[in-house]
Amino acid sequence: MFVKTYAGAVIGIDAVTVSVEVDIAGGGLGLYLVGLPDSAVKESEQRIRAAFENSDQRMSGKKVVVNLAPADIRKEGAAFDLPIAVGILAAMGRIEPEALVDTLFAGELSLDGSVKPVRGVLPIAVQARRDGVRRIVLPLENVAEAAVVEGLEVIGVASLRQTVAWLNGEERIVPAVMPEAEPFERAAGRYDEDFADVKGQVHVKRALEIAAAGGHNVLMIGSPGSGKTMLARRMPTILPPLSPEEALETTKIHSVAGLQRVEGLMSCRPFRAPHHTVSPVALIGGGQSPRPGEVSLAHNGVLFLDELPEFGRSVLEVLRQPLEDKEIVVARARYRVSYPANFTLVAAMNPCPCGYYNHPDRECSCAPGAVHRYMGRISGPLMDRIDLHIEVTPVPPAELAAAAPGEPSAAIRERVCRAREVQRERFRDCSGVHTNAMMKAAMLRDYCRLDDTSSALLEQAMQRLALSARAYDRILKVARTIADLAGRADIVAADVAEAINYRSLDRETWGR
Repeated sequence: MFVKTYAGAVIGIDAVTVSVEVDIAGGGLGLYLVGLPDSAVKESEQRIRAAFENSDQRMSGKKVVVNLAPADIRKEGAAFDLPIAVGILAAMGRIEPEALVDTLFAGELSLDGSVKPVRGVLPIAVQARRDGVRRIVLPLENVAEAAVVEGLEVIGVASLRQTVAWLNGEERIVPAVMPEAEPFERAAGRYDEDFADVKGQVHVKRALEIAAAGGHNVLMIGSPGSGKTMLARRMPTILPPLSPEEALETTKIHSVAGLQRVEGLMSCRPFRAPHHTVSPVALIGGGQSPRPGEVSLAHNGVLFLDELPEFGRSVLEVLRQPLEDKEIVVARARYRVSYPANFTLVAAMNPCPCGYYNHPDRECSCAPGAVHRYMGRISGPLMDRIDLHIEVTPVPPAELAAAAPGEPSAAIRERVCRAREVQRERFRDCSGVHTNAMMKAAMLRDYCRLDDTSSALLEQAMQRLALSARAYDRILKVARTIADLAGRADIVAADVAEAINYRSLDRETWGR
């Protein structure tokens, strides 16, 4: 008997609906899986056999052929266990085939017949809805993810036994209800951190405001305890609220990575802070079974790299392409996938190995030349891609005790949102460009025109700091953001001067 049902295969952060075709023929014995399954899918035979035995079912004694179509797409993971098991039972006549019409299944089977959660449920559910699938049957732990997809009936099951009883009409399961979404504008106030907690550091907070308004990358340099990490962790609190489209895309990435979510779509911008021992694959993504890395998990949010020179050179250099293209393309012999990576990079580092070079109170103990060698661990091309370089100095104890609470994140975020709205209007006809930092070189002529005074100032800075052409473009983009924050249509000399000030660590200062 021939039966067909549906499953889903994750490719990048999207999915493909897979037809699970089961045929039980008279001649031969055994279970045959075809359609480019990986080792985890091939091993499903043993899990399914044990699950059948522990669910009062028996595997057919005839030849069972399971085809996963389309056959040219590699099928990975244990999410195919449940659809294969249900298809076999339907082909054996223990489930009515009509019950499988327009239904997609996903779930890993335990040996005792229970259904375990799987990753990538959200993109599978989104694609299933596009392909006309009417309902989806999932592990209970994955129900909240799929319930955010409108027009799709979501059924949560705990075991194979319960799934069979529901399909045969012997048990009733209430479909999951889409969770009531919190307005994304209100979700911005759910962060635990706030800039009001930061005393002093006015110039650093100003630079972070500029970075948030224009989507610029930031490097903070300062001695231990000066507040670099504290400031970086508050960066998401001044970014604009996630739009519904951004929330869906961000949640899909976390779903594919296996970071289960129970409240539906993400409402807060992600903040990722990998340790400096992270590998290139963990940072960028990929692996034998490809998954998104830290740069993609930070999509639409902040990637914080603390102790930047302590990261491996090969790890830092792989950041060049995503910082420019805002996406990751992982190409291997067996696959090629792309992951979005539109994040704001916030990096922090000490000024020297001991951490106290140029400290107002403590003496640096580093040997001559150690400072330049330490700074030299970060390549010039990577530094060119960081728009703002900020020196963070310790706040004196007397000022810490006397200072009033700083400006709250809500006030800063309001200014950032106004500047982002200006940019949204400016780039409404420019595909793929949403912020000043994303402007292409050809767009600078239209949106970053300078008067004679500003041009002369920038030319002088290029010569004195020996800046590259990329640094020149980034100064213009930062100046454009400064003007947007001030509500000016044109860039003035003061905007250029402030933007140049954030490139003060270039070339000569870094000993190159």
